[in-house]
Amino acid sequence: MMKLRLFSLLLLPLFIASCKQEPEPLSLTNTYIETVSINGNAVYTGGNIYNVPVDSVVFQINFSSAIDKTKIDPSKIFISNGIDTAFMISNDIVSKQLTLKIRNTLNYYTTYTLYLAEGENLGVKLIDSYNFSFVTQLDTTPKFPIISNESLLTLVQRKTFAYFWDYAHPVSGLARERLGSGETVTSGGSGFGIMTIPVAIERGFISRQQGYERMNVIVNFLNTQADRFHGAFPHWLNGTTGKVQPFSAKDNGADLVETAFLIQGLLSVQQYFKNGNSAEKALCDTIQKIWKEVEWNWFQQNGQQKLYWHWSPTYNWDMNMPVTGWNEGLIVYVLAASSPTYPITKSVYDNGFARNGAIKNSKTFYGISLPLGEDYGGPMFFAHYSFLGLNPTHLSDTYANYWTQNTAHAQINYNYCVANPKKNFGYSADCWGLTASDIPNGYTASSPNNDGGTIAPTAVLASFPYTPEESMRALHFFYYTLGDKMFGEYGFKDAFNLNKHWFADSYLAIDQGPIVVMIENYRTGLLWNLFMQNPNVQAGLAKLGFNY
Repeated sequence: MMKLRLFSLLLLPLFIASCKQEPEPLSLTNTYIETVSINGNAVYTGGNIYNVPVDSVVFQINFSSAIDKTKIDPSKIFISNGIDTAFMISNDIVSKQLTLKIRNTLNYYTTYTLYLAEGENLGVKLIDSYNFSFVTQLDTTPKFPIISNESLLTLVQRKTFAYFWDYAHPVSGLARERLGSGETVTSGGSGFGIMTIPVAIERGFISRQQGYERMNVIVNFLNTQADRFHGAFPHWLNGTTGKVQPFSAKDNGADLVETAFLIQGLLSVQQYFKNGNSAEKALCDTIQKIWKEVEWNWFQQNGQQKLYWHWSPTYNWDMNMPVTGWNEGLIVYVLAASSPTYPITKSVYDNGFARNGAIKNSKTFYGISLPLGEDYGGPMFFAHYSFLGLNPTHLSDTYANYWTQNTAHAQINYNYCVANPKKNFGYSADCWGLTASDIPNGYTASSPNNDGGTIAPTAVLASFPYTPEESMRALHFFYYTLGDKMFGEYGFKDAFNLNKHWFADSYLAIDQGPIVVMIENYRTGLLWNLFMQNPNVQAGLAKLGFNY
C-alpha cells in the first residue's frame, strides 16, 4: 500500500504538467511601408524613377513600426535582373528605417525592381507586398566616332536624302508614305522629298543629270497618271497606277493642304532648273502646267471666305474641314493667292486662315512672347511645313513677324522640355523636340499640351534655323549618345520614348523631308532663295499684304 501511494506521488507532477496548456507564441507587430526613396527621390509602390547612377543605388525604406535588422529574411527582400540579395544593410540607428545599398555596378539604361514580400520579416509582419522600380542612366559614351559639326550635318542630310532617293517608288519616283508602305505614296511627303533634290545636287550626293532624270519621272507621272480633282492631288496615291488611295473613310479625293506641300516643292525645283538646257526647261514647263491647273478658289466651297481642306467625288464636301490658322496651312493661302489662274482674294486669307485676327496669342511662356497660335505653340511642324520654301527671315504681315513667331515657338518647345513638368526620362537641354510622329502603339501630334514622353528628331533638326545651338546639342545626343538605336539606313528613325524603352523602327516621308531642307536653309538658304524667287509667289505675298 505504501508503495502504491509513493508511485502515485511520483506521477502527480507529470499529471499536473500534462494539464498545463502550451504557451502561445508571441505575435508579431503588423506593419506597412510608409515611404521609400531611391537615392533620395521618393518612389511609390508600382512606381518608377529614372536616371539612377549605375554605381551608387541606395534605398531608404521607412516602416510604420520598429523593425529588427538582425532578423532579416533575404528571401523576402530581393532585387530583379540578377542583383537578388547583393546589397549591404546599413547599421543606421533609426528603429523604423531600413537602408540598403546595391553592391554591384549595374547595366546602363536598364530597369531594376526592389521587391518586398508580405509576411514575417525583420521581426515584424509586413501586411502587404511592395515593389519599387528604377531605370539606370544612359551610357553617354559616344557610339560613333566624333566628327566636326559641319561633317555631321552633311552626314545627316545625305543619309536622310537616301529615303527619298533609294526608297522612292520605282515607277512614279514619288516618296512612299513610310518605310514598308509598299505601293502607297504621299503627295505632301513627295513635295518635301522633291525639295531635297537640289540639296543633293549642290552637296554632291547625286549629279545634276541624275536629279533632272528623277524629277522628269516624277513630274510626268503627276501630269499624266496621278488622279487629280479640280487640279488638286489626293493625300495618298498608288505609286504604280496613280489612282487615289483613301486616307480615311471619306478622304478619297482632293487634299488641298497636301497639294500645297507638293506644289511648294515643284515650284522650288522649277526655279532650280529654269535656266538649264532644253530638257530641263521642258520639265519646268510641265511643272508650270500642273501649277496652273490647281483650282484653288474652287475650294472656297461655293464662294465662302475660307478654303476647305478636302473634296471627294463620292462624298462631296462631307468632311467639311476649313483650313484655318494658326497651323501648317499658311502655305495653302500663299499659293492660293499666288495662283496665275485660280487665285483667291486677300479677304479669303483674312477671314479664313487669320480668322480676322483670332490666330493671335501674344501670351508669354517661359519668358517668351508667342505671337500666334495655341498656348505653348503646338507641335513643331507648324514652324516647318509652310516654311520649307517660304522664307520667314524677314516675313511679316498684319498678324505677325514670322521669324519671331517660329523662333518663339521653337524656344518654347525647347524650354518646356528643359523644365520637364511631367518628369519624362531624358528630357533636357540635350534632348527635346515635340511634334507629330509615331509614338508607342500609334501616332500623334505631340506638343507641350499633348506630351506623352515621345521625342521626334525632326522637331529639332528642322528647327536648326531657329535654334542652332539648341538643335546642335540635341543632334549630338541623338547621334552620339543614342547611336544606332536611332540612326540607321535612312538617317534618324522617327521617334523614341525613353520612359517606355521604345525606339521607332519607322521612317516617315513628312518627317524626313524637313530635316534635309531646313538644315540646308540654315546652312545656305538654298530652298528659301529658290521658292521666294518665283514671280507668282512674290505677287501673291504682295496681294496678301506681306513684307518679305
